[in-house]
Amino acid sequence: MQIKCPSRATRIPATVLAIALAGWGSAAAQEPIEFKAGISDPVNTVLAWYMARDAGFYAAQGLKVDIINMNGGSRGAAELQAGRLDVMHVGLSSVIRVNRSGGDIRTIGSLSNVIRFTFFAAPGVKTAADLKGGVIGVSTFGSESDSTVTLALARLGLTRNDVTLKEYGGGTRRLEAVKSGEIKATPINEPIASLARGQGVAVLIDLVPEQIPWVFSSIVVRRGDIASRPDVLTRFLKGTIEGNYLALTDEKRAKEVLAKELKITDPKILDITYNDFKAQSPGNIEISRPGAENILAQFPGGSQKVEDYVDASLLEALRADGYFTAMAQKYRR
Repeated sequence: MQIKCPSRATRIPATVLAIALAGWGSAAAQEPIEFKAGISDPVNTVLAWYMARDAGFYAAQGLKVDIINMNGGSRGAAELQAGRLDVMHVGLSSVIRVNRSGGDIRTIGSLSNVIRFTFFAAPGVKTAADLKGGVIGVSTFGSESDSTVTLALARLGLTRNDVTLKEYGGGTRRLEAVKSGEIKATPINEPIASLARGQGVAVLIDLVPEQIPWVFSSIVVRRGDIASRPDVLTRFLKGTIEGNYLALTDEKRAKEVLAKELKITDPKILDITYNDFKAQSPGNIEISRPGAENILAQFPGGSQKVEDYVDASLLEALRADGYFTAMAQKYRR
């Protein structure tokens, strides 16, 4: 089940939306709008953005998109709230954390609706007893790497009180820390997960096969921009959706872009990384409501209303306008 109904407070007036949808066609003839897009780490869930930029889809929408590595989802979400980014690629956990701290941001689309983490262990860590009392490295507190630790520990009969969590930044840094024994475990996703396996790093818990619904990698903006800049955000979503369709249907080109952006040189890792993307990515970047509810269950004590963190109104407008159908026909999918 996908999230379809925006709350009344964030519903976009029909006249404003009509302008947003009608105006995109002439966007390319205007001066490009600078648009800063943050990512938590260069991973395969960013492929739709990379493809849209590489294929000129953002440029066709009148946008000049700069993709910036923020080295952590929560850090990037905070930068978005502060107005230093226009959009952030981050999971819903970070949205919840920011909003409960006085922020006002919303997920408007999703690039992955299942958990994509494998938990790797340091040498000698094979059981719950080995892990207890040790340090688990996450990218930033409040990120998906942080919130999914709770689920991984539960598989071992442990809780967060049994370990110490520390921020370690991106996946490459965490991999080196776990290999050296500086930390006892860490969650990692593709393509670094395949690199870790290739280097013989032990898997402690693999959540990927479980296909747990989760808004793992989403497109997040300031709530005020949904009402004040719907045209610009709609252009960005259009470019992203077409980039996603191209990535899902043109394997050769997608792998070329993945190899360049993620600096992958091993053909085997490239295959795994692309196939993982293809298996997990929602074509129309729709948001999983069960995924959102699963994340909210990890954050008791605050609002449990999905609409306080998610706004699907721009996607619903694109659906109603026939954009999803047009993309499916264009890319024969």
